[in-house]
Amino acid sequence: MRAKEPDQSRVQQAVDTYLKFAYEDQPLPMVTKSMLAALKSWAGEFYRCPVFVRGIDNPPTRYSLRLGNRYYPHMKLAMEISPNDQQWLFKADTHDRHCCPPSNSPEFAAFNELMQKNQRLAEAIETAWAEQGIPTLKTFLREDLARRQAAAH
Repeated sequence: MRAKEPDQSRVQQAVDTYLKFAYEDQPLPMVTKSMLAALKSWAGEFYRCPVFVRGIDNPPTRYSLRLGNRYYPHMKLAMEISPNDQQWLFKADTHDRHCCPPSNSPEFAAFNELMQKNQRLAEAIETAWAEQGIPTLKTFLREDLARRQAAAH
């Protein structure tokens, strides 16, 4: 049986942690503030709120919120069903690999630096989530490996 989507309080905890790292002391962009206000005031089914981008599968296997960060407005908080369908995993999706210019492009060095900053932020966010007990792909893989090792012995 497939896991139920994370409850609203778990998503809010993940959002708060994400924003803490993504923006540090800087004010949130208006689009991010508006998205959070819409999510907070939404009276309908939580995952039907229009701020969520839903995966194309039915039922969805991925939801994301484009919250951005202080360097790049397109970074996302994503929630994806685990490979075994037993839980939802949180991911700080840098959403920058698909648009990297070729290495011989004049923009490559600057974009590569941006990608490195995004990656460091994503790693910090996911580490904080793991410390809070919010599941990520890394925590899933560690737990799965431990289960397999225990079963082998």
